Amino acid sequence: MSATDAYLHPDIISTIGNTPCIRINQLAPDGVTIYVKAEFFNPGASVKDRLAMSIIEDAEKSGELKPGQTVVEATSGNTGIGLAMVCAAKGYPFVCTMAESFSVERRKLMRYLGAKVVLTPKEEKGTGMVRKARELAEKNGWFLARQFETEANADIHEKTTGPEIIADFAGQKLDYWVTGFGTGGTVTGVARVLRRERPDTKIILSEPANAAMVSSGTPQERREDGAAASSHPAWEPHPIQGWSPDFIPLVIQESIDNQYYDEILPVAGPEGIKWARELAAKEGIMTGISGGSTFAVARQIAEKAEKGTVILCMLPDTAERYMSTPLFESIPAEMDDEEADLAAQ
Repeated sequence: MSATDAYLHPDIISTIGNTPCIRINQLAPDGVTIYVKAEFFNPGASVKDRLAMSIIEDAEKSGELKPGQTVVEATSGNTGIGLAMVCAAKGYPFVCTMAESFSVERRKLMRYLGAKVVLTPKEEKGTGMVRKARELAEKNGWFLARQFETEANADIHEKTTGPEIIADFAGQKLDYWVTGFGTGGTVTGVARVLRRERPDTKIILSEPANAAMVSSGTPQERREDGAAASSHPAWEPHPIQGWSPDFIPLVIQESIDNQYYDEILPVAGPEGIKWARELAAKEGIMTGISGGSTFAVARQIAEKAEKGTVILCMLPDTAERYMSTPLFESIPAEMDDEEADLAAQ
């Protein structure tokens, strides 16, 4: 393959993965190095592109997904966008069920990619949209993606995200790896690799301060198939979209049972919003509230760390799908006084 051929891709799916680790230059404390793994470099602009590809290709290989069969899944947005993209590229109809409380731009992006979006009442929370997806799959004979339970979720991070981190830090220090969780696929898959190949790297898990389900120690009630049977009692509404649905997914249960993480740290939604804005204004890095929240925890560790410490944190997605959320509510559309003065010059 020539150098030119290396840039010719057979489809959009082949561009998923190999996202960069970027050094933080303005916001890292003196003597501590922070890198961010920018998952918005994936074609659908989030880490969930990996999961979407894995679910569909795994189901194709097993024969569970038939040519032309409709795919259905419950999602807060990023998995749905990833699945809509992969299904469009492969010729599968896609239907998403999503609680009406999630950002408008997410549903528009999925519809832009040819998907159908079925909204569920916000009062029914994440469990409501999961229940609706299951009902639609059973009634219509559709393929249910089951992102919260499928082994294809953590497996893709063990095959791709983890090895990418190992390769990027080969011969280099990596003292901490920081991540939050939605389904738990990223932490479970990457932790398998780090525990095996970089056991000295401390794994830090984070969750919303007011939805600290894992920290609570209260087990999740489950159905026979492993899916959550009900909302978790420690969950409360929070602004970190994509993190911590109102139940503990089966995928992250492996990390909990095997204590893959060294510490779990809470983060408040306003802190995540603050640091997402700081990353944009001071580093030119545009990430969403989940990325800002992960970075907030990385900063918290960095402030107490010894000189020479190296930290890597995950940035799950981009800022642009948060335009209608609190992340952008203080960002005006009209000129402020200073801009008006400049316009008048």
